[in-house]
Amino acid sequence: MSNSIVVSIIESMMFPDFGALYQRKGFTELRVNSIRKATALVKKQPADFIVVEFFYAYSTNYSGIYKSNIEGLLVSLIKYSPNTKVIVLVKKKEMQYLNVLYAVDYPVHGVLQLPITSPSPMEALLDIA
Repeated sequence: MSNSIVVSIIESMMFPDFGALYQRKGFTELRVNSIRKATALVKKQPADFIVVEFFYAYSTNYSGIYKSNIEGLLVSLIKYSPNTKVIVLVKKKEMQYLNVLYAVDYPVHGVLQLPITSPSPMEALLDIA
């Protein structure tokens, strides 16, 4: 699957660097620092994978109706990049809130719990294409 595009949405210091893994697999990685930038990017050029860290909105709502940072992205993918596989990174304490993503009719390809100490789990998800 060379020439695949991976969009990494890096919004925190916890985000692992999988650059060497992507390079070894022949993927092109595009790094952005916000969901909005990723959404604008996939509107222009659909991606094969998006890797994003999940943040639950404990006291505020993203865009008024969403309970996490990812829901708006998933809604955009339905229209602009419906074949993109989304890999969600999540801290252990926020695993219990992942169910908010089920409200959006877009499948999550995989979930990895942070911190990630080895690239093997990510590689396995990239191989399931």
